[in-house]
Amino acid sequence: MRGDFHRGCLNISGVVCYIAIFLLEDIGLQRFSKIIKSQDISKMHKFLSFLFRISNLTTWIQGEWSLIYDAAYVEQNWIGPLLRWSPRVEELLEQLSRRMSSGSLPKKAPASHTQPKEFALTKPKPRSLPIPEPIPAQQKHQPVKPNIFKPPKEQQLLEELRQKNRQKAQRVLYEANTQQFKCAKPQKSEKTTKALSEIKQAQDAELKFDAVFTSGTPSTHKVNSLPIRLNTTTILREGALYNKQLEGEVRRLERVAEGASEPSGFLQWQQQMRERDEREQHHLQEQRHLEGKISHVEAALARTRITHSNQQRAQLKKEETAELMRGYAARRLQEERGMKELVEQVGEGHKNSRVARAKLHDFKQRVVREVCEQSRELLARALDEAQEEMSRKLELIGQIRAIESIPRTQPKLLDDTETAGHALLGEMSLAELRERLCVLRAAQERHLQDRKEHIQQEKKDREQLLLDQLDNIATYRTAMELAAEHRQEERVCRPSPRELLQEDERLQALRHTLQEKQQQRQQLTHTHTHKHTQHAHKHTNTHTLKQWDQRKKALEDHQWEELEKRLQKSVHQGAPNTV
Repeated sequence: MRGDFHRGCLNISGVVCYIAIFLLEDIGLQRFSKIIKSQDISKMHKFLSFLFRISNLTTWIQGEWSLIYDAAYVEQNWIGPLLRWSPRVEELLEQLSRRMSSGSLPKKAPASHTQPKEFALTKPKPRSLPIPEPIPAQQKHQPVKPNIFKPPKEQQLLEELRQKNRQKAQRVLYEANTQQFKCAKPQKSEKTTKALSEIKQAQDAELKFDAVFTSGTPSTHKVNSLPIRLNTTTILREGALYNKQLEGEVRRLERVAEGASEPSGFLQWQQQMRERDEREQHHLQEQRHLEGKISHVEAALARTRITHSNQQRAQLKKEETAELMRGYAARRLQEERGMKELVEQVGEGHKNSRVARAKLHDFKQRVVREVCEQSRELLARALDEAQEEMSRKLELIGQIRAIESIPRTQPKLLDDTETAGHALLGEMSLAELRERLCVLRAAQERHLQDRKEHIQQEKKDREQLLLDQLDNIATYRTAMELAAEHRQEERVCRPSPRELLQEDERLQALRHTLQEKQQQRQQLTHTHTHKHTQHAHKHTNTHTLKQWDQRKKALEDHQWEELEKRLQKSVHQGAPNTV
């Protein structure tokens, strides 16, 4: 059948065959005839006469379909409906044959020709607006060298004064917010405040900040501590440790019963020596602590003396700088006159920038033309590469379709009860192999079940062993907790090392010297603050001179800004339309 039809008609024939087999009863013969009449009449007549021919349907078409699908299903669902529709399709074939004989074949639509159009030569293209060129940025001015001009110190002084005024305003605001409503809330009398301060001092004296506090027994030896869940390894390890300790205690009691001596006297002597060493160590630590505090206070006294001398030298330095500032103001006026002349020369240089802008415009146009030519060449090259890639893909698609059109071989049916026929000793069929595998799987399941039961029995024995070990651990821990409580009671009855240190004469002498040094430091700081307030009154006389300098500087800056504005205006008026 493929040899009679063109390859382009295979798709149409496949669609018509699918409709005739599966959808003819759904759509009906009327719609099916419309679909057939819309195609080529001669080809459809030839294909339908072949498909609905009874000799073809009942012989080799049914045989080919039965090789792929079930024969009963093919005869009932495909061949039977086609045989029922064959008489009515014969009428459709007669209509097609009459139309073929009458010559009423479908005419092809006339090919559309290109209609010529005259050229629109008289219509000029509107001129596009020119793209404005960006104004070239001027070069940044270089900063003035420090040997020519230095920023004055008046700005720094102004900033410091501004910060001080701000802090003063914040302090006044805080005082106003904290000390408001004095009429509604009268202040307490001096006698009341004095009585309250004495009561507070008495309460503070009763507090013991240097006392030694203890947190009691550790959390692991408390009776009411939360239970900890132990794993198997920890339980076995702790049980073995307790058993070992119990065996050692039994051996010790046996030796004592036999007449051996106990090391209790030596242990008591050892404990006394250890306590004496600890008391001496605490005494040394307290002595070092007091000596460190005394050295810290002496260093603070030295620092305050050094700062006082540095402030005196700084005051002398400030008076010298005030004299130098007056001479500096005169020199600065001369430098400003020179800077004004320099600005005027720079303004004249801006007027000569028209020629440079014109040259820059020509250079940019030349660069744009070169870039356009390069972009055209790249676009043409990319178009050629895309056409080659498209042709290669079309050729590859044609090869794939040719491979798909090759008919496939039919699979061979397999019988499970037959052997391969290689004449081997252990040869067996697929059904026998499955049966043997089922027997082997059942034996493996029985073996796994026996193994599970054995593992469960071992687990029960292990859990019982762990429970016994936990009982032993609990009894041993209760005994250890009782012994720890007894030791803690003995430790509380003994005097603390802090109480022994309070009675030492050398430490009391060091504390007395520390208090004397602290009083000297407070007196020195009080005298330093008094001198600082006197110096602040002297500083107010020099403040008026600085205000006069600031007014003069503000007036000069205003004149300088006006001169710069006039120069910029003259430059813009002299160079219009430079784009």
